[in-house]
Amino acid sequence: MFWKHHGIEKKDLLIPGAVLIGAILISISICWSAGTLPLFSGDNMAAVIGSEQNQAEKGEEVKIEKRKGEATLGTGKIEIVEFSDFECPFCQRFYNDSYKKIKAQYIDTGKVKFTFRHYPLPFHQNAQKAAEASECANKQGKFFEYHDILFEKSGANGVGLAIANLKQYAIDLGLNTTKFNACLDSNEMADIVKKDLEAGQKVGVNGTPTLYVNGKAVVGAQPFSAFETVIEEALKN
Repeated sequence: MFWKHHGIEKKDLLIPGAVLIGAILISISICWSAGTLPLFSGDNMAAVIGSEQNQAEKGEEVKIEKRKGEATLGTGKIEIVEFSDFECPFCQRFYNDSYKKIKAQYIDTGKVKFTFRHYPLPFHQNAQKAAEASECANKQGKFFEYHDILFEKSGANGVGLAIANLKQYAIDLGLNTTKFNACLDSNEMADIVKKDLEAGQKVGVNGTPTLYVNGKAVVGAQPFSAFETVIEEALKN
């Protein structure tokens, strides 16, 4: 006999629970098959869109297609190219934990040239427009200032990357907002972001952040020590 309480049978509670559990399992299955679950492996953390092993994961040295006007910092003989997504929590972690140390120790000291390329993931709804906004800022010579503010003021769930936020950051940086807003609203920079995405796909990028140190990949939000090892080795050659 089923237990009753206030006119509700236990079997009536079990059915919705089973349906909920089933829905959760189906959702996980769909995300897994689509490759849209985060990849966790110790300190190697990246948001991925595919699970197959690519050139980056194999450790192969690759040649990355250049793009006119790509944002760069520094002039060192070692070049680091980052493929990143402004809505990716692992990219934000890389920015907070490793990028600032790389900048202080290697970029600002003339040892490393750092290049940023866009790789907005399809399941991050604000990533595309955030990438376009950063390129609108780049037109006014403020790419990395805008890059910094995006990672510092946004949340891992896309909070702080809505169009209104993107325009407010331009105001905060003292940009010409008339030009910035026209650039952003017109999708003027969409093709630039697309070119970066295609360049990343050609070398096998399927998750963010993926960085290349003189063409050799370091995948995920690795600790600074991992980058330090690769950079120091490259400096010896």
